[in-house]
Amino acid sequence: MPKRFVLACALIIATGCGYSEDEWQAQLKKYDELLAEHQREEKEAEATRTELDASKAQVENLKGELQKMGVNMETLNEQLQQTGTQKEELSKSLQELQRALEEYKARAAQLERIKQRFEVLRDKLKKLTELGLKVEIRRNRMVIRLPGDVLFASGNDKLQPEGKTVLDAVADVIRNDKQLSARYFQVAGHTDNKPLSGGRFGDNWGLSSMRAREVLVYLINPLDSKAPAPNAKDKSKGGGGLTPERLHAAGYGETDPVAKNDSDEGRKQNRRVELVLMPDVEEMLDLRSLL
Repeated sequence: MPKRFVLACALIIATGCGYSEDEWQAQLKKYDELLAEHQREEKEAEATRTELDASKAQVENLKGELQKMGVNMETLNEQLQQTGTQKEELSKSLQELQRALEEYKARAAQLERIKQRFEVLRDKLKKLTELGLKVEIRRNRMVIRLPGDVLFASGNDKLQPEGKTVLDAVADVIRNDKQLSARYFQVAGHTDNKPLSGGRFGDNWGLSSMRAREVLVYLINPLDSKAPAPNAKDKSKGGGGLTPERLHAAGYGETDPVAKNDSDEGRKQNRRVELVLMPDVEEMLDLRSLL
């Protein structure tokens, strides 16, 4: 039985029950609208189901075609997941490389600052090389090499007049330069490998230590020390006038040679006192790379 006829009958009955025809016509119109909307939604749902079924069928057909071509979908999915993981790892590696690059740039800038500082110090000490002294890099430290035979007589720890002249020149360069006078120095004594036994030094350790001490004491003595007696053989007076807190002495004996001890010339080079410029923390890099 048509729904419209049923509603018409219901309208006649309702009219007899006290409802006006206009009221029932309004209800009937509302019902028609709802019915039309419901039918439209059903059509849309049916179209969606049809489209979904077609898509499913297309996917299944595609899977079948891929399988015929030897493509395993499960393996492909795993590979895709692995690719995603590899992308994440690649991104992480790229970030690490970027951090490393920034660290390298910062280190390079620091190295350039150290290089410039080193070159300034080397230029300041150039005057000493003009006096015949050797300024070099040993064990990653800047070293002023003072020839032992000029400073001391053989087996002795008392400074010779020409040795004091050399130390005066060294102290003058350091004392009159603001940067050098603010640095710390080690006075290091060295000997050749000829054994030394007995006497007041005991061994080469004792001799090298006492020579280093003698040089240090002279360098820190005031400039206006008491003048020598008129008949004294050593006419020099005073000292280097350097700050005592910035120097210390050490004896290395024969343990740190700069030449082989198999010749007179080699042993002569090893008998020396070095004035070692102590590096700042920032300068604890390989200074040889700057030469």
